[in-house]
Amino acid sequence: MAKIDIMSLGGLNENGKNLYTVSINGKILIFDCGMKYAPDKMYGVDYVIPDFDYLIQRKDDIVGVFISHPHHENMGALTDLVKAIPEINIYCSNYTSLIINYEFEEEQVESNNIHVIPVHKKIDFDNFSVFPFSVTHSSPETFGFAINTEDGAIIYMADFVIDPTMSGHYDMDLGKLAYIGKQGVLCLMAESLFAEKKGHTSPNHKLEGFFKKIVEKNPGRIIFSVLPLHIYTIQEIFNSLKRTNRKVVIMGKELHTIVHLCVKNGYLDIDEEMLGNLTDLKLDNTVILISNDRESPYQNINRIISGRDKFITLEKTDTICFAEPSYDAYEKIIVKIMNELAIIGVNIESVPKEKSVRHHASSEDIMMLIKLFNPKYYFPMKGEYRYQVENGNLAYKVGIPKDNIILKENGFIATFEDGKLVDNFDRVFVDDILIDGKSSEDVGDIVLKDRELLSSNGLVLISATLSKKEKEVLVGPEIMTRGFVYDKESTDLMDEIKRISEEAISNNTYNKYADYVKIRNEIREKVGSYIFKVTGCKPVILTVIQEIEVE
Repeated sequence: MAKIDIMSLGGLNENGKNLYTVSINGKILIFDCGMKYAPDKMYGVDYVIPDFDYLIQRKDDIVGVFISHPHHENMGALTDLVKAIPEINIYCSNYTSLIINYEFEEEQVESNNIHVIPVHKKIDFDNFSVFPFSVTHSSPETFGFAINTEDGAIIYMADFVIDPTMSGHYDMDLGKLAYIGKQGVLCLMAESLFAEKKGHTSPNHKLEGFFKKIVEKNPGRIIFSVLPLHIYTIQEIFNSLKRTNRKVVIMGKELHTIVHLCVKNGYLDIDEEMLGNLTDLKLDNTVILISNDRESPYQNINRIISGRDKFITLEKTDTICFAEPSYDAYEKIIVKIMNELAIIGVNIESVPKEKSVRHHASSEDIMMLIKLFNPKYYFPMKGEYRYQVENGNLAYKVGIPKDNIILKENGFIATFEDGKLVDNFDRVFVDDILIDGKSSEDVGDIVLKDRELLSSNGLVLISATLSKKEKEVLVGPEIMTRGFVYDKESTDLMDEIKRISEEAISNNTYNKYADYVKIRNEIREKVGSYIFKVTGCKPVILTVIQEIEVE
């Protein structure tokens, strides 16, 4: 009999950053490795990834990382994981492998351990096996995974919708799911993101008809803002343009590369005669695709709005459609963008509220999945805690006992021994790694606090130069400010800061010796107190005291 631990390093009580582990008698399987967008209060942070310390310490026990599909919330941190554990094995579908190889090439990451696995074919390991099955999502060849153990199967079901009309690369074989359920499922792990939405997601995830209406009623130029990896949505846009004689211009290296990669490998069905080039950009009936990205969301549309784009200038006859999912972290940004677009006078088309670009399971989809698999235990995952709770309520409605519904947060371990939950409420420390640009170095709580102070109160820099021998002030103190007050209009304030600084230097200089630590501390303390008393602000105060040899 087996000892099985299930845990998340990211993805529980949050949107994105999905990384789940299933440990079977000490052997660790990783499922997905994602990132999440940084909220506004994380000043300068572009996105967030899981802390890999737990995995690095146990790298010899890792069987591999199994990627369900290449969306950023499920795969955005894979390059970082491979940098930390270069020898790690990666298991995925053919389409996902193409995106992984593209991203590895862009990030200059090397890996010879990418294994393309066929759907519905078991992969055997010692004492257990992994069975990948097809799942319907907005990404081609999305996988769910069944980990077969001697105590029953553990099912990892990331993003999915139930829609029998979707076929080919988006098909989900419900018969296979029911067959797995008949073999005995110990625990089902399923997403919670849309658990509060009533009914089925289908057909509200289909937008081709909506896009056709936009094309028909707007004869002018149309700009679609899309996510590069939402391939199903991109296909729907091209489908809506058939027989319209419109040229489609794809802007941006990432979007251009991924579209052509998908066309070449049969994941996009596009008449290549529809594809235009830069010479078509100014034509009245051109359709332009621009993309969002993880480092700088809405950077491209912001550049166009501000007039800094080299190729696209907005006209009042233009129509812009945001054919991409909205994320909570960027609600303020998108509202600001739409306001600026309205000022310019362009037409704005948004996906109706009842529709969904995001292909996630609503309540009826989740309950149907639970009935198909008929698990002994149910583990709601992926989403804020309130969504996890509602997901658990759905499981209870279809017959899962309350004691068999497992609600956890990141780092808390669910343990099974001999096929029974023996939850000891064990946990491991988990943390976020904050990515600023392409580096996570030195971005932590202290750095974020400094950035918050700089953003709200500004900076005061006080510098002075002393003679090395006599310790006499040769230059300064000089006062510079950024984001605090305008120097030339605050003469009295600057003079008093200078006087306080001179006094601090004098108080801590004696017998040709200067205590620079005390000088800096006294300047910061007294200048800070004075500024707060006069202005009510608490700017960051930096002191630079140096000495030079005088001939």
